[in-house]
Amino acid sequence: MNGEQIDNKVAVKPCPAGDENCTNLSEVQRLQEEIRQLAALVRTDELTRLFNYRYFNQALSLEMERTRRSGQPTCLIMLDLDHFKTINDAYGHEVGNVVLGHISTLIKKTVRRLDIPCRYGGEEFTIILPDTTLKQGVRFANRLRLIVENSPAKAPDSLLGIEASFGVDVYTKGDQQTEKEFVQKVDSYLYLAKQEVCIRVRPRTFSQAAGSTATSNSAENSI
Repeated sequence: MNGEQIDNKVAVKPCPAGDENCTNLSEVQRLQEEIRQLAALVRTDELTRLFNYRYFNQALSLEMERTRRSGQPTCLIMLDLDHFKTINDAYGHEVGNVVLGHISTLIKKTVRRLDIPCRYGGEEFTIILPDTTLKQGVRFANRLRLIVENSPAKAPDSLLGIEASFGVDVYTKGDQQTEKEFVQKVDSYLYLAKQEVCIRVRPRTFSQAAGSTATSNSAENSI
């Protein structure tokens, strides 16, 4: 009986052709909107409203395939908030969540419309930048780093300064690595960056100090 009632509620009779005033159209539109909202929930991180880990994997796979077809590079940035555990320990997880929301807002304001910002997990974020070279990706990462450092988060009784470490690399046509291998490589650069307080890219390290390169003397590679 319950199943029959549910079926009767969602069943929508077709409207006559050309009848824009058909009452069933509003029901169809409502159902379409519900489907759209459900689809958005499946791919969105609840706390930050960025794309979630599941969608990140799907999007990266698609962009890498696009690179293999078109030859346009795909840049991947991974960033991790420094000393985030200290914030949670000192102020509590509620303030930690405020910080994560604050960072996600900064990311959304900085990326382009075609970029794909995601929460990778915990205090780690990823940004997929289609049609972006390594040089362009490093410049973007440095700009975002400066924005984060100069945009403290609001705690109940104070402002919290935030720093982040970055790993950056680019996938180009002809590269043989899988999606998993590409992510692991960028994540390894992020790990090294956290040890050195810098933005780590392939194959150079860009120091935060004075925006100069740590291992390269090429001016065009500085950020």
